Amino acid sequence: MLDALRWTLRSLVIDALLIPEYRRNGVAFNPLSDRVIRNPYSAYARLRARSPVHRSRVLDGWVFSRYADVEAIFRDYRRFSNMPTHRRVSRRGVYFIPPRADWSLLFLDTPRAVNALEPHIRRIMVELLDAVADPSGFDLMAAVAGPLPVIVIAEMLGLPPEDRLQFKQWSNQRARILEPLISPDERKRAAAAGEAFDAYFMPIITARRLQPKDDIVSALAKAEEEGDTLTEREMLIMLRLLLVAGNETTTNLIGNGMLALLQHPEQLELLREDPRRIPAAVEELLRYDTPVQLDIRAVVDDCEFQGFRLRRGDPAILAIGAANRDPEVFDDPDRLNIERSKGSNLSFGRGVHHCLGAPLARLEARVALEVLLERFSSMRLLADRPAFRRAIVLRGLESLPVSAVPA
Repeated sequence: MLDALRWTLRSLVIDALLIPEYRRNGVAFNPLSDRVIRNPYSAYARLRARSPVHRSRVLDGWVFSRYADVEAIFRDYRRFSNMPTHRRVSRRGVYFIPPRADWSLLFLDTPRAVNALEPHIRRIMVELLDAVADPSGFDLMAAVAGPLPVIVIAEMLGLPPEDRLQFKQWSNQRARILEPLISPDERKRAAAAGEAFDAYFMPIITARRLQPKDDIVSALAKAEEEGDTLTEREMLIMLRLLLVAGNETTTNLIGNGMLALLQHPEQLELLREDPRRIPAAVEELLRYDTPVQLDIRAVVDDCEFQGFRLRRGDPAILAIGAANRDPEVFDDPDRLNIERSKGSNLSFGRGVHHCLGAPLARLEARVALEVLLERFSSMRLLADRPAFRRAIVLRGLESLPVSAVPA
């Protein structure tokens, strides 16, 4: 309760401080506002219409909200970088610009490797639903959306089942480092989680170098980058990335997606009528309520973009959630339409910045939807407005209470 009050008071103070920004641009962007946390898409629409290249005081950087601009920056790796060497210290603190995860997730990105996981993921999903004591009232986030991806990644890492809860706690704490406006205490907890994670994995890395197994740690232990074996530190960085990327995005995709479908029962019925629509539905759910709302790049050198002068080190904040609702690309963008044929969402990036873990996230979401529809003949929400976590980068629910009728 105290944290919620502090968040609200902080947001109100920021609203007052943003009056000059509003006068200058005809719009001000306060991502900490409770109304923006509940529904950021109205704020994004105002940004696209009035200030699509927007200098944000709160984020101390440039916010890009049009699809064309976001896609262009994703592809323009020469001028916009996500390498940590290009980050800078701003008035709001150190921006977290994660290193590229391309080669850390490379072995997950072939269709053969991902498809081979499908029976295993389906078994995990069935077991999770078997454990639901009372389908007439349960939290879908706690029962399915949270555990499924962490179990999959933990097993791929070769972790024992008794360590999964600790793994998930580290993931939740470490994911907060992606948020540019967290408190000093949260930053300390995130750092502590990273240190505990490293201490846990260092002896595992040593053991896998000596005696490899069929898991990700062993694959990294024998991987080479430009002919050199990865150092322990490089492996730990890759594993940290996998910790967050392999959990939070998929959890949010399943949770946000099921909320959207339950709020649009006619769309859910279309999936029941023909489950072959589920892969397309996953793409629409990624677009409609994007799990990763913002991504951050750094301007490599002074340059001009859309008539604005950008300085070296400036944060370029890509509003993916806004781009995925751009009416220039998507017809009637605020409507959920699983039969949508025009437009491709930017939820997993583009070009060299495309997330190579995307196939695994899509597979887990598809299997989750398939098993839920097979298991339950009907589902309904038990809360009018389920609460979203107070975060501006990773958009996800705190809980999703539902009632289901077994098939």
